[in-house]
Amino acid sequence: MGLMKQAYNSLFRRSSTFLFTIVVGAVLFERAFDEGLDRVWEKRNEGKLWKHVKAKYVTEE
Repeated sequence: MGLMKQAYNSLFRRSSTFLFTIVVGAVLFERAFDEGLDRVWEKRNEGKLWKHVKAKYVTEE
């Protein structure tokens, strides 16, 4: 229970730190979610995306 009390006292007791914690958490969650879905998308569409087939269609002049 000591960890919960310490988290409450340091992050959630004041409105300003509570808001800061929520904003930082939302930004970190958004970045992790975006990167994760990008990896899933690229793995699922491997060989079909432009960066994978570009060499077949672009010729150097």
